[in-house]
Amino acid sequence: MTVLAAGTPAPSFTLARASGESFTERDLRGRTTVLVFYPFAFSPVCTDQLQLYESLLGELAEQGAALYGVSCDSTWAQGAFAEKLGVSSEQLSDFEPKGAACAAFGVLHEGGFPQRALVITGPDGVVRWSYQAPSPGELPGVELLREGLAAALR
Repeated sequence: MTVLAAGTPAPSFTLARASGESFTERDLRGRTTVLVFYPFAFSPVCTDQLQLYESLLGELAEQGAALYGVSCDSTWAQGAFAEKLGVSSEQLSDFEPKGAACAAFGVLHEGGFPQRALVITGPDGVVRWSYQAPSPGELPGVELLREGLAAALR
């Protein structure tokens, strides 16, 4: 699978919020959205990634962008993960049906977990920029995310 390319409308999808409410393609409309697909809560690289991106949240907000973490973990595991890390970015669960949204975005690994990927959509719900790491163990750094956001906002 390959991550959705720039210019592709966001697919129809449903992710679960910790509140039990759904997050869908309609929630992408009206602002720039950064979706951070990560393989597993509590894994070392995912821990580093979410903590690193936490430092960018203010900068993203200044540019009118919101960041969400997405994994196939349950909302309970994601909540415990975010609490342990002290991160404030909302985590969205692709637990049921497992991996359906990740597959729609082209980032579902054959092992049943998300590839490490970044997808930035514009206020119109169209993908403006995307990146998929060569392997789940490689962390896309802060500068790559900044470059992606700059490209998405052009």
